[in-house]
Amino acid sequence: MATTTAKPAAIEDGGRRAVLTQEDRRALLRYMLLMRATEERALTLYRQGKVPGSYYDGRGQEAISVGSAFVLGPRDRTCILHRDLGAHLIRGVRPGRILAQMMGRAGGVTGGKEGNMHFGDTELGCVGMVSMLPDMALVTCGLALSFQMRKEPRVAMTWFGEGSTANGQWHEAMNVAGVRKLPAVFILENNQFAYSTPNEREFAVDPVKRAEVYGFPGVKVDGNDVEAVFYAAAEACERARSGGGPTLIECETMRMHGHGAHDDMRYVPKEMFDVWAERDPIDRYERKLADDGIDIEKVTASVKEEIERETEWALSQPMPEGPTALEGVFATSDPHLGDGNAPWSFWKEAANG
Repeated sequence: MATTTAKPAAIEDGGRRAVLTQEDRRALLRYMLLMRATEERALTLYRQGKVPGSYYDGRGQEAISVGSAFVLGPRDRTCILHRDLGAHLIRGVRPGRILAQMMGRAGGVTGGKEGNMHFGDTELGCVGMVSMLPDMALVTCGLALSFQMRKEPRVAMTWFGEGSTANGQWHEAMNVAGVRKLPAVFILENNQFAYSTPNEREFAVDPVKRAEVYGFPGVKVDGNDVEAVFYAAAEACERARSGGGPTLIECETMRMHGHGAHDDMRYVPKEMFDVWAERDPIDRYERKLADDGIDIEKVTASVKEEIERETEWALSQPMPEGPTALEGVFATSDPHLGDGNAPWSFWKEAANG
């Protein structure tokens, strides 16, 4: 088991160095800002009564889904969970479609079905999640197994909270991934609480140490450092593509909003909340990029413009027609997962030879 809190050195990936250009770094900031802006707007719509049910967001965890998903190539596949909106955005889902999804509109990712959590754009290679969160690790193993059987250098990636590691399905997934050396990357988001249960009452041993027991590496990184997450994920993906098997990456972070919009977080000590507020992943990265000469105000302004435009589009979408509830209930053909967006410059260079 390896542990690191600093950004690893650039790694070799297919003969190329896995590095971030200035444009890549600007994109990482933009996606984190876009995730937060989309979720803030969705929360506003929820409070206005336009989003049914409850609402769940990932404030404070933006660096994890953005940093890890940014590594993925077009033909890689994802099982994205409810606090990982950044991964949907990176793979190419428009904010407007996500907002329409939250409101149950026909323009949403699932056309008005599945509510505000259970969605994934299959045309972009994203498998929609289910409420039994550890189960998606098993689906990820299935995707990875198919790549392995076809001898394809592809990766399946999924995300989950540390609470999932107490569930039997999670252990089954880790076991089969280790036994078969599947090309899978498991992103463990340790946000300090499984709903209201703190880490010290969740497990006696840090979950990342369990990876060794299942026969593959476990790496611990600062989940509020988007570049640290990126480099850890890049190394894990390279290992998976080359036949080295899976990796478990534990990203230490903090959920800065309640488990859902209904949760006031009274169980979190104020001192703890204050400490993590100082480590906000977006604030930290903005300061870092500003020191490197990147125009933060320009990036922020473009995100604000985009979210206003996308919100207007989402609100213009109609509610779905009643009969559509009967469509897609049963599979009538083999499911197809299309390729996703891959904004990292590495993939653009690879496509150009």
